[in-house]
Amino acid sequence: MTDTELTIRDFRPADAEAVAAAHRAGREHLVMSAETLLWMNARTNPEEHFRTFVAELDGRVVGAVRCGLVLGTTTTGVGYANGSVLPEFRRRGAATALLAAAERHLTAHGVAELHTWLDDEPAALAFGTARGYQLGREAHFGGRDLTLPLPSAPARPAGVELRPATDWADDPRPLFLVEADAIRDEPGEVVMDALDYEEWLRGDWARPDLDLGLTVVAVVDGEPVALTLAQTDGVDRYWSGFTACRREFRGRGLAKLAKLESLRRAAAAGHRRAYTSNDATNAPMLAINAWLGYERCAGERRGIKRLG
Repeated sequence: MTDTELTIRDFRPADAEAVAAAHRAGREHLVMSAETLLWMNARTNPEEHFRTFVAELDGRVVGAVRCGLVLGTTTTGVGYANGSVLPEFRRRGAATALLAAAERHLTAHGVAELHTWLDDEPAALAFGTARGYQLGREAHFGGRDLTLPLPSAPARPAGVELRPATDWADDPRPLFLVEADAIRDEPGEVVMDALDYEEWLRGDWARPDLDLGLTVVAVVDGEPVALTLAQTDGVDRYWSGFTACRREFRGRGLAKLAKLESLRRAAAAGHRRAYTSNDATNAPMLAINAWLGYERCAGERRGIKRLG
């Protein structure tokens, strides 16, 4: 085999470390472990048609793409494909071949519109547009050094408790209801208006990188009304998976309190870096993150392509 020969194949468990490395290469703001990749590829949901394609050059895994159908919405025919190639192996056809494999797979399962994320830098955006993707929404990544002091907590409204998600380990449905209500307003091209509890259990609650002790829930009169999901790499990096507040409880600073408490717990547990991402139009969350001390460290743009 020469270094110009390229192979695209399905993911194997032995690929996990290499695929995680390709995902993170040049993107210090992305928190992804090999364990999480193994879990993603082991779980099954026939409605999602999830699949990971791997690119090999000269027998070495140099990149991968994860793809499937978007679930949790009444909008049909929308898929996603997100991946990366190690920087030193780019411009050799691997990314193009990976994306083409994802497009073929999803077209066969009825996807008419494919969404991907592109790094907000000239080469990545040019790569996407050259392959038929129109640029859509912009997202901002923020990073924070957790060894630096956090802001002082605002006064907590009467009747509000901050509790870890471990308190709902046996019955997380109340937390699902918070997320299902809040995600309807999440900025995006697809309205997430049909979140399913069983799929949420399989796809969110069961994640191996979800840290229930760092996931903080704001409770009003005994009822969960806001939360921030915390994911980690198992070492010292923390990622805000999703921050949510039920619509009727917004404007009271509850999401801010939950997120601050989660970061406080993460710092106490020895995590050194925290990262988050928000749609560029999500002014309330961007303001909260700025108050928490996050600084913008990267960006990405949505790429959208009609298939078939």
